[in-house]
Amino acid sequence: MNSLNKGLDKVEVAIRWDPSPLDEPDHDLDLVAATYTADDPHGAPDYLVHFDSRSPDGTIELNRDSRTGQGLGFDEVMTLELDRLAPRYVRVLVGVAIQQSERRLTFGDVQGTGLRIRSDDNELAEGDFAAAAGATAAVIAEFTRDPSGAWHLHPTVRGFDTDPASFASMMGHSTL
Repeated sequence: MNSLNKGLDKVEVAIRWDPSPLDEPDHDLDLVAATYTADDPHGAPDYLVHFDSRSPDGTIELNRDSRTGQGLGFDEVMTLELDRLAPRYVRVLVGVAIQQSERRLTFGDVQGTGLRIRSDDNELAEGDFAAAAGATAAVIAEFTRDPSGAWHLHPTVRGFDTDPASFASMMGHSTL
């Protein structure tokens, strides 16, 4: 955070998880960001950013994408340049969806989950998906712009029991 009055400018959201056990299908968790305008802050997202897309203006980008959870540290990393978002954007949600394969997976089925949200070298939030153990998708962060234009983080882990496509369209309908 730059200061208490200025809000957030550039943040990084990262998730990690352990690879699936031997002889089981890979666990694939995907970060997704949804942007909302002042005209419809809790309705349909204006646009989404996920594993095969990026924001039209380059302000939200998935820097690292994993399909297996293999590797050291955080497996998926998304950068959000909130200070560069057009003034019409007042809300950005970041969520995680589990790609479903041969059997239904929940966060409780995936070992070693973790999340981290930081700005520069400042840890803003960290945790895991225990609060959403029975869910297949979860919102993990809500960023809102106040009337002065400053962005603020509202960390959360709120689970949904839905497929990735439905999650992307419904993740912003309820307030956090």
